[in-house]
Amino acid sequence: MTTISVALGLAYRQTRLLIKNPALFFPPMLFPLMNFLAFAGGLSRLRHVPGFDYSGGYTAFQFVFVLLQSACFGGVFTGFGIARDFEGGFGRRLLVSAPRRSGIIIGYALGALFRWVSVATLLTIVALLAHMQIGGSGIDLFGVYGLALIANVCGILWAGGIAFRFRTVQAGPLMQTPVFMVLFLAPVYVPLALLDGWIHTVASANPVTFVLAAGRSLLAGQPEDVAAGFGIAMASAVALAVWARLGLRRAEQAG
Repeated sequence: MTTISVALGLAYRQTRLLIKNPALFFPPMLFPLMNFLAFAGGLSRLRHVPGFDYSGGYTAFQFVFVLLQSACFGGVFTGFGIARDFEGGFGRRLLVSAPRRSGIIIGYALGALFRWVSVATLLTIVALLAHMQIGGSGIDLFGVYGLALIANVCGILWAGGIAFRFRTVQAGPLMQTPVFMVLFLAPVYVPLALLDGWIHTVASANPVTFVLAAGRSLLAGQPEDVAAGFGIAMASAVALAVWARLGLRRAEQAG
């Protein structure tokens, strides 16, 4: 079995499970939509705060954050699925029958990508219906979704590393809580310049801040610090790939 065949076979299985079980598919889809409607609608008056100078408007400002959030948590939810596979015995059988270990990680990542693309498509449609302003070109938009794609990969690699190590759904809080904290300690509701005190200090050092700023500047058609955003996102993905591979090795050793 080649790496590609293992990856495609596992991705096909994950996709079928999502389609046949709406309980696994719809909650991750509704969560970002509810956040987007709450943030972009309920907090829209924040665009009148002095110093809020984002040219794309508040809907676009929040769209980038929710898009990245949906990508990260799409990966995390797939981590829950990996843990369930080990609890049910499928994960151990997979380790025995699939000698190409990298194909296992890629297969789960492809399944996470299918889940997130569905969410991102619906989220984009809702944002356009809400008259979201798009100032960027097609290349800029490609960059926004490219950043979100890397965030999705980071989410599955982080959660997968946890799932491979603990092999139980009880490790779910370890998958979800750090991602939640990192995301919401970035400039979620207002630009970084309007934050103050400890939250400004933390957000200034938060890598997600740079990725978020790059995505928002691309959507507004005013690219700024894009190289830094992509560099941080790619570096995180590479580091987390090592984390996930070591976790898979731990699962192999556990038998």
